[in-house]
Amino acid sequence: MKKFFSLMLTALIFIFAINSVQAEEIKFNNRQLKKISMQEIVVREDLIMPIEEKISDVTIFGPATATEAQMVNYIRKYNPRAKLNCSIEELVDIYYEEAGREGIRPDIALCQAIKETGFWAYGGDVDPAQNNYCGLGATGNHEPGASFESPRIGARAHIQHLLAYTSTNPPKTAIVDPRYLLIVRFRNDVFGKVKTWTGLGGIWALPGINYGEDIVTLWQRALVPGGDDDSMTAAEIKLEENPNDPTAYTYRAMVNYERGEFASALSDLERAHQIEPMNSEILFNLAILQKKNNQPDAAIRSYTSYIEMNPRMELAYFNRGMIKLSQNNFEGALSDFEKTLELESRFYAAQNNIAVIYFRQKKYAEALEAIRTAAEINTANEIVQANKTAIESCLK
Repeated sequence: MKKFFSLMLTALIFIFAINSVQAEEIKFNNRQLKKISMQEIVVREDLIMPIEEKISDVTIFGPATATEAQMVNYIRKYNPRAKLNCSIEELVDIYYEEAGREGIRPDIALCQAIKETGFWAYGGDVDPAQNNYCGLGATGNHEPGASFESPRIGARAHIQHLLAYTSTNPPKTAIVDPRYLLIVRFRNDVFGKVKTWTGLGGIWALPGINYGEDIVTLWQRALVPGGDDDSMTAAEIKLEENPNDPTAYTYRAMVNYERGEFASALSDLERAHQIEPMNSEILFNLAILQKKNNQPDAAIRSYTSYIEMNPRMELAYFNRGMIKLSQNNFEGALSDFEKTLELESRFYAAQNNIAVIYFRQKKYAEALEAIRTAAEINTANEIVQANKTAIESCLK
């Protein structure tokens, strides 16, 4: 027994010694640290179109609301260099054909693909050459998942996988989804039973806390009108016909926002909020416009009110965190970014910005750990990789 305890004590001492050496190994060149900086990542702050139904009620089956042209413009606005094996126009057309054939909403199915691929920027385990737009078989731990011979077959597999969860009717085309029959045979608990996008949380993605909500929010952003003259004419007609309709004011605010007329957009949103103060989507949009009009404290208050209504909206925490970061409120920003990651663990911009905060607080070991985590989440983002390279260049 004494020999056993002696061995255990020796082992513990050895482990402690190794950990101590590892901790001591993280040393930085202070002179080099003064020469570098770490860059934060700013996410586009686009408005969201209010919808009549609850987000939890938006169905997987149904017709498209956004046009193909809207979806093309939406994708191109976020990533004009989408890593696709066809044009953006061709992919959108494919989705409208494949989803339309099965009765699934093509515009929202595209938004699911947008979420899974980061507007086809990728950066995770799946490679663009795979034509895998929904993470089929990509279960983490560097598992790339399924590959498909063409964009059409990849989109078809995506739609068939949705169909397996949503309907007991078989696909109208030959099965190309490698997991379709697995769901049919072994997942009676979900086969044909998931009717809404939010119902995919915890099933399609794990833990999927906000998975379906994120997809619907992406769709709401796709529905935002452009800033062209035709859109403004439509906005003016809406207001003339419905002078007390908050949605009409919101619509015109969106057009003005796209035109860069931020003061006019804020005025319209303030009016919409006055008419319908409990509309959370109007409140979210109001916060964005308040920030654009150099009213950061008002924007923080609006985001806080929005979060009270929608505590699972990670983008609201992220946006509020960005304002706090700009005010050098590091602890407040850190708290918001950590909450963002709690809701969406792969939100690499939040992880990057946590590293930035630690760097500015001169907590260099913590900054190094945070940026390495961000680089694991997204292997392709240039800012993340540049930040990682910069701080690693300061290691002794």
